[in-house]
Amino acid sequence: MTILAHEKEILEFEQTIEKFKKQNSKNSLLSNSEIEKLESKLNDLKTKIYSNLTPWQRVAICRHPKRPHSYDYINNLCQEFEEFFGDRTFKDDRAIITGFGKINSQKYVIIGIERGKDTDSRVDRNFGMPHPEGYRKALRAMKLAEKFNLPVITLIDTQGAYPGLTAEERGQGAIIAKNLFEMAKLETIIISIIIGEGCSGGAIGIGIGDIVGMLEHSYYSVISPEGCASILWKDAKKNELAASILKMHAENLLEYGVIDSIIKEPLGGAHKNTSLCFENVLNFIETSFESLKNIPTEKLVENRYQKYRKIGEFDTI
Repeated sequence: MTILAHEKEILEFEQTIEKFKKQNSKNSLLSNSEIEKLESKLNDLKTKIYSNLTPWQRVAICRHPKRPHSYDYINNLCQEFEEFFGDRTFKDDRAIITGFGKINSQKYVIIGIERGKDTDSRVDRNFGMPHPEGYRKALRAMKLAEKFNLPVITLIDTQGAYPGLTAEERGQGAIIAKNLFEMAKLETIIISIIIGEGCSGGAIGIGIGDIVGMLEHSYYSVISPEGCASILWKDAKKNELAASILKMHAENLLEYGVIDSIIKEPLGGAHKNTSLCFENVLNFIETSFESLKNIPTEKLVENRYQKYRKIGEFDTI
């Protein structure tokens, strides 16, 4: 079991209560009302700790190994899902999942970045760092969605596109730029959700959406805190400082107009109650689709274009 640094006090309290409960089954030391008081204090402690998290502690929650990944959302939200593979140019990229999914009565094209959960699957998925063929596969899926007039859902969770030489040789930067261009004018609904880490061009390469939602403890940034610290201070250990100045969490990005909605997570993070997290994401998807489905295509595309034109506007005095 992975225990984060800020959760140690909670764990000790939980273990103490559990010991009392076990002891009571043999020789009662505390009454039921006293146990209930301890559990109430535990809930107060959780609320206090999780309400005062630092940016770096929230990054730790975002990276928790039990946090749901793209496949988890697909498996739990879709009644039907038919995956398809390959970019029709080079090969299949296992870091990106594409397929047709049915959520309740509505069909979608779903594109998700998958990191893997254990050593073998992480290697197979390249730790969620897509190659150019992954972005070409994603674009192929988007064009199919446009052809069949299906809304697109993208699930973003990556530390960035693969930065290796082979990816550069195959045009990593060019295909991400092409995806931005094509998504900006795609003639169908796009709903984008940052479910974990959203770093650099690797995230934005499937992140242009009519509505962009972000899970409460996920982050969305031009660079990871460690990468930022290495560049600015030549010291990756200043990651906590970097996390605080990047303004990369949902409430910051909502204020700046980079995202449109914050999706609440269970107390302590998505991994604490995955069923509730899936339900919240489902509600976001259905609400977003309902708000977009009656907008004429021409206006939908124009609104999307203007949405991204406004990001980064500034005035000089």
